[in-house]
Amino acid sequence: MYQQQRIHTLIEKTLRQAGAAHIKSVNIALGEIAEISPAEFQRIWNEHTAGTPLAHAELHFRLIPGEVQCMACFKKYRPLNGKIHCPNCGSFGAKILNGEEIHVEHIETDQ
Repeated sequence: MYQQQRIHTLIEKTLRQAGAAHIKSVNIALGEIAEISPAEFQRIWNEHTAGTPLAHAELHFRLIPGEVQCMACFKKYRPLNGKIHCPNCGSFGAKILNGEEIHVEHIETDQ
């Protein structure tokens, strides 16, 4: 539910920013550990944009690599398959540095 609220807020912000009658495409940066896949994002987007100027916008995704820092050994690493498990010391406690982001990078309109 939290992800749907974030996407809904992003959609509303995108509509305000575009200020156009028709949006051709939207480029979205999506963190690889954002707990949502591009396909799931697309499904939610389609549900929430029906009947709006964003309804037929083509979505393009740029995946942001995940990076975390182990809270036990303080080494930085990239999570494998979204799993936050330190390959150096085996700890599961980590601070997420990158990879949870979701934001609009560019909007292409018909104007």
